[in-house]
Amino acid sequence: MTDGMLWWAAAALCAFFIKGLCGFANTLVFTTILSFDHSNINISPIELILGYPTNVILAWKERKEIRWSICLPLAVLVLAGTIPGMLFLKNADTRLVKLVFGVVIILIGLEMLFREFRPGKAKESRLVLAIIGVLSGILCGLYGIGALLGAYVNRVTDSSHAFKGNICVVFLIENTFRIIMYTVLGIMTAGVVKQAVLLAPAMLLGLFLGMLSGRLLNEKLVKKLVIIMLILSGAALFIHNL
Repeated sequence: MTDGMLWWAAAALCAFFIKGLCGFANTLVFTTILSFDHSNINISPIELILGYPTNVILAWKERKEIRWSICLPLAVLVLAGTIPGMLFLKNADTRLVKLVFGVVIILIGLEMLFREFRPGKAKESRLVLAIIGVLSGILCGLYGIGALLGAYVNRVTDSSHAFKGNICVVFLIENTFRIIMYTVLGIMTAGVVKQAVLLAPAMLLGLFLGMLSGRLLNEKLVKKLVIIMLILSGAALFIHNL
């Protein structure tokens, strides 16, 4: 394995450790590590293939906690936003979009952290669902990033198990659609698939280490880690694109 591939493997190990622990933020970690030397159009399809089986594994593991009334409407809205996001990825300069979303993610994370001092599940709002769903879809189409999804699902679930189960179902639906569309748009290539297969062992190792750590840590601590990952990932997205 070349030095370049070792760096990709290290990124996969770190990213999917976070996925196993928190249920999301793998894309932001993966992209942040690699985007200094690679463009999003090269990173996103590889991370998409690596992330697909992890969503299957986590959704199955937490299947008893899945609430379809949360997952399905959110998934539909995410798909609606994914199409313009993918078109931007292929055709547009997205630096400004990254800056704006970085700020949005930081603000949402800070709001969630503040909410931790006021325990209780938030009321589900159709307006909030619609706004976050479409914005999340645009962000997923551009970079595969689900930070806004994490913010909403965190608000309407009351345990880390429910959070992981529900968000991974949404990711699974969105990922399936995005794989098809990336292929149609020519973003997904044979070379991308080959590189993803080579990185699969590092992905699986990171995922299961993260899942094991999640069992050993206190649930409230894991939830706080999710929020901290949101804030840090938003900051990283903003700083990298200044």
